[in-house]
Amino acid sequence: MFLDNWEEKIEKMADRVIQENITSISGVPSWTQVLFNRVLEKTKSTNLKEVWPNLELYMHGAVNFEPYKTTFKEYCSDLNYLETYNASEGFFGLQFDKDVSDFLLMLDYGIFYEFIPIEEWDKQDPICITLNDVEIGKSYAIVITTNAGLWRYQLGDSIQFTSLSPFKIRIVGRTKHFINAFGEELIIDNADKALKIACEKTNAIISDYTAAPQYLKGNQNGCHEWAIEFNKVPFDINYFQVTLDNALKSINSDYEAKRFNDIILGLPKIHSLSKGTFYEWLKSKGKLGGQNKVPRLKNDRTVIEEILS
Repeated sequence: MFLDNWEEKIEKMADRVIQENITSISGVPSWTQVLFNRVLEKTKSTNLKEVWPNLELYMHGAVNFEPYKTTFKEYCSDLNYLETYNASEGFFGLQFDKDVSDFLLMLDYGIFYEFIPIEEWDKQDPICITLNDVEIGKSYAIVITTNAGLWRYQLGDSIQFTSLSPFKIRIVGRTKHFINAFGEELIIDNADKALKIACEKTNAIISDYTAAPQYLKGNQNGCHEWAIEFNKVPFDINYFQVTLDNALKSINSDYEAKRFNDIILGLPKIHSLSKGTFYEWLKSKGKLGGQNKVPRLKNDRTVIEEILS
């Protein structure tokens, strides 16, 4: 039975899976969390092993798993993980090593790959290269042609190669999700890494986040504004703010240059949101469900203004 009401679907899924001997689960982490929370609430359990003693594997994709690791360990401390890189358009990569999150690029799945270097992204007729010419550590947008009929289709993901033999990649963001209002060239990979450092140093756990620029106003410099929903709030939000800023400086030299003496960019502004804020925002947009994700970074203020309102 097809259900387009996500909340009704979650209720029926929870009721059904509670009765099953679940050994493996796959899904987008942000939405799998919603199901897990409902299962634990309905069964009055403290962890998933109490519900499913034989659960051993979680297969995930679509978003960076790093911010969710701590929460998933609380769900089940001895769970094994496998990350995949796939979409409606095709299956592109599979985690090569259980301890490393790089993807082995799938070359025999009916897909021809081309890659647009980052410096070409904004051009009307960008130069594309093939696997013969890619380099390790450079950012590329993926273009695919498939035997299902797609012709030179841009996925919207930005990737970097970590190995050329075999070809292994990691996703570093989305070609449209970045902040470059002041020349800082902040991408999702930078944000995720910096947030991980800030969380580790402040004993915090993040559920979801988005960020956008706050532009220069008169004599007031600009900054990045972060709306963050915490599963566990930092013990000191001001220390979290400074730690995030320092982490971004260490990761991104362009950001560090724009932060020099607060001339262009000031300290990031942090908003700690109440639990469920992003869920309610997605619901208001009619975008509940596993195919929908919160934009991590936006170069304009449309999303963050809606979130904060």
